Amino acid sequence: MKKRINDRSLRSIVQRLLKDKYTFTALTILSILYLSIAFAGFIAPYSKEFSDRHLSYAPPSKVFTITPEGKLSWPYTYNYKRTFNPNTFKMDFKLDRSQRYYLKFFSKGDDYKLFGFIPCDIHLFSVDSKNGRLFLLGTDINGRDNFSRLLYGGQISLTIGFIALFISFPIGLLYGGISGYAGGKVDNAMMRLTEAIMSIPSFYLLISLAAILPANMTSSQRFTLITVILAFIGWAGFSRVVRGMVLSIKKQEYVDAAKAIGAHPLRIIAKHILPQTASYVIVAITLSVPGYILAESGLSFLGLGIQQPDASWGNMLKEAQEYINVINRPWLLIPGGLIFIAVLSFNLIGDAVRDILDPKSKLN
Repeated sequence: MKKRINDRSLRSIVQRLLKDKYTFTALTILSILYLSIAFAGFIAPYSKEFSDRHLSYAPPSKVFTITPEGKLSWPYTYNYKRTFNPNTFKMDFKLDRSQRYYLKFFSKGDDYKLFGFIPCDIHLFSVDSKNGRLFLLGTDINGRDNFSRLLYGGQISLTIGFIALFISFPIGLLYGGISGYAGGKVDNAMMRLTEAIMSIPSFYLLISLAAILPANMTSSQRFTLITVILAFIGWAGFSRVVRGMVLSIKKQEYVDAAKAIGAHPLRIIAKHILPQTASYVIVAITLSVPGYILAESGLSFLGLGIQQPDASWGNMLKEAQEYINVINRPWLLIPGGLIFIAVLSFNLIGDAVRDILDPKSKLN
């Protein structure tokens, strides 16, 4: 067993993951996403509070490098002018070519906190005038920049899974380890409790709990509560699998040797048994994160998760539920595309790790 674990060292796992082109692509995509949300305040041209209601549902800004005279120019853009079309009864957006707004890089703008605690006011890019507007992915119904909100929303949507795992997996590991090691009546009673928790329809439970939450709760409080709820109903299935593995592992000779020298049962479980489940735990983590991402997005899409004006990919996607918006404002579908890409990337990595750590697989 030890030889097998040594053979499947971290370096070997990483090398095999990088050799597979699909897994490498998934790792690259996730790296870009997490780096983007880590530096959201720096990359986003606008703050979380920015809103220009005169430009509700403005299309993505057009960036030009060629002047109307045909000369090469520093990148610039025009503001949009909103007018009412009496023929279609719709608001039309036309470029106001009366003034150019040139792009600036590494310029000062709205204050924000890098990594959540470092005060900073430098932005990667913006325009050279306070009156200029640069919307790379258009705006929403309140005239808020979708590109900036995608970065800030990703901080919630992409981290909720890991926060929930830090709660649910230790509980599942310890609970399943104790149940499998103890056996007998203790095991039977603990598994009946696990089955009772697994029988609860989690999605409907979340909807019910989210619906009765006080209306005056902040988004951060609601986010914390949803995370805790997701974690405490997500450990049961994981603990059952761990329990089954422990039933097999506890029969190994090194476990009997630890018992013979008088080691405490909890020490045997934590030091000699649970580490042997590491292969499964790693795979379970990579395959569980997408489930939490989808759960948060689903609740926010239904209006029961993160509330406006705070952003998450789920509540941003809510605006795209009207077919008129899908047809006329396709940029509102981008949060759904990012959810799909993130979940697919995690699943690809999880499948690859599972294949590598499968005892029947052969190392190259």
